[in-house]
Amino acid sequence: MITFILPIRNEEHFITKTLDSILSQSDDNVEIIIADGLSTDGTREIIQSFQESNHNIQLIDNPEKIVSTGFNRAVTMAKGDIIIRVDGHSEIAPNYINRCITQLQNINADCVGGATDHIALGVIGQSINLGQSSKFGAGGVPFREGVDKGRYVDTLAFGAYKREVFEKFGGYDEELVRNQDDEFNFRLIQNGGEIWLDPSIKSKYFARNSFIKLFKQYFQYGFYKIRVMQKRRAFASWRHLVPGIFVLSLFVGLFLCFINNSPTLITIIGVPYVLLSLIFSIAELFKSPKHVFSIIFLPFTYFILHFSYGLGFLLGILYYWNKWNNTEVKDAHFDKVLFLENA
Repeated sequence: MITFILPIRNEEHFITKTLDSILSQSDDNVEIIIADGLSTDGTREIIQSFQESNHNIQLIDNPEKIVSTGFNRAVTMAKGDIIIRVDGHSEIAPNYINRCITQLQNINADCVGGATDHIALGVIGQSINLGQSSKFGAGGVPFREGVDKGRYVDTLAFGAYKREVFEKFGGYDEELVRNQDDEFNFRLIQNGGEIWLDPSIKSKYFARNSFIKLFKQYFQYGFYKIRVMQKRRAFASWRHLVPGIFVLSLFVGLFLCFINNSPTLITIIGVPYVLLSLIFSIAELFKSPKHVFSIIFLPFTYFILHFSYGLGFLLGILYYWNKWNNTEVKDAHFDKVLFLENA
């Protein structure tokens, strides 16, 4: 059996596409467990309409309204040999299960997944999509950029995990509002596990279409990345450090400019950054000329991605400064005894 786990909240615009894509898989030995964070839109009603004709869909409450607690409640109930987490604003390809099963059988990996094709809504949404898919924007994340051939990676989206992974390593860390999957995957790798990204495993992700929502998302990514580094006593990639260094340099430069009336550091940091931003934006224009109006906003998108993540990262250092010795994984809503009984 395959278990799909969906920790969601207020996904009325996308949940139908998500469920349709899961239910259209060629393998019908599937259960779907949806942990809903007390949605206030029409999400629950849509799910309940699906339940009327699909008895393999379970809907449970997630009153904490964060992904980690919802995932842990749902995975405790899972009966599948393979467990796949999917977001409520995504779609998976019709052969997703078959490709995941094939790769888990053929590759020595504990988790497999593929690249996500980001789908944008509107001019701003497309600009955000282009920024997140750019090496300059998001630091070259393989599952966002795509790969030509399979490779081992440090993380990916919508991974298919062998059941024994959760037996060994527990559930998501509930202290983390963001980066729960990153921390879990980091934990897996540090303990000898491996994650395989295969280009034949395809999915779609509906990107945000608001700069305010993007700022909040990436601020939280940066903020909680500190806690991930503390718990794992390492960082997975240098790309996680660069935005924090960038924002710190800006603040120091502004301070020196104010104190000594010296714009030297701001110039050293700002001019190359603006030039790189424009170069990558122009390069994107040659690649995607039909998105010219979205590309006009791309330098601003890059700045929001970098500044919000870096600011969150720096504030995370200050907020969690006294927790470097606290590495406990907090997964209270993952009931390992019940999980083993459900196998």
